[in-house]
Amino acid sequence: MARHLFLCPLRWSDMDADGHVHNAAHLRYLEESRIDLFWSRGFGGSNVVAQMDIDYLSPLRYRAEPVRIETWVTRVGTSSFALQQEIRDADVVYSTAVCTMVAFDPDTQQSRPLPEDQRLLLQELKD
Repeated sequence: MARHLFLCPLRWSDMDADGHVHNAAHLRYLEESRIDLFWSRGFGGSNVVAQMDIDYLSPLRYRAEPVRIETWVTRVGTSSFALQQEIRDADVVYSTAVCTMVAFDPDTQQSRPLPEDQRLLLQELKD
């Protein structure tokens, strides 16, 4: 199993009035991590988020150090796959998410089967 690690800087503009990272910013951080994963592995094509479930577990307060985001694959189907993601430090998990993504054909606006090279890459990241 190979988890993808992304170190995400916190932005002052992502804070709420209580000094916590706003809940919507967690979704952007997770998206940045997924994009980094795909680009770093040469994972091309068009894939769209079909479902996103997130649990907020602990407040993430602003600081200068980046936060860790770990991403790994939990399921690979014919045209979709699921990613598990955690925003965390070594000793605390701030949020967890499950993201279902679908391979997408922009010309037909329909799902498409995952190409074999993408399926193999996803299998390498499966936990």
